[in-house]
Amino acid sequence: MRRRHFGEFEQVLLYAVRHLQETDEGASGPTIRRTIEARIARTISPGAIYTALDRLERRGFVRSELGDPTPERGGKRKRLYRLRATGEAALRETESTLEKMARLARSQG
Repeated sequence: MRRRHFGEFEQVLLYAVRHLQETDEGASGPTIRRTIEARIARTISPGAIYTALDRLERRGFVRSELGDPTPERGGKRKRLYRLRATGEAALRETESTLEKMARLARSQG
């Protein structure tokens, strides 16, 4: 059985992929990076993005495929990422766990 928990950075990546996979741009490394940097004002190196995406893909949370070649990229193809059902389930499980703990903390105050 795969480990279903992940760190904050991986969770942020999964949310970005979830959001971007349905947009015209798609969830490529650069679009994921721009989205995260714009939303949480955190600078992220491209290497960190690709290392984490590779790890998430090996664990079955995302899948990737090469998109069509584009003239803007000199005929190169982008690697596009999509959230798999296991990634979606892991995000929901994490959200539920965090909400339970937040309710506990609020009830103590």
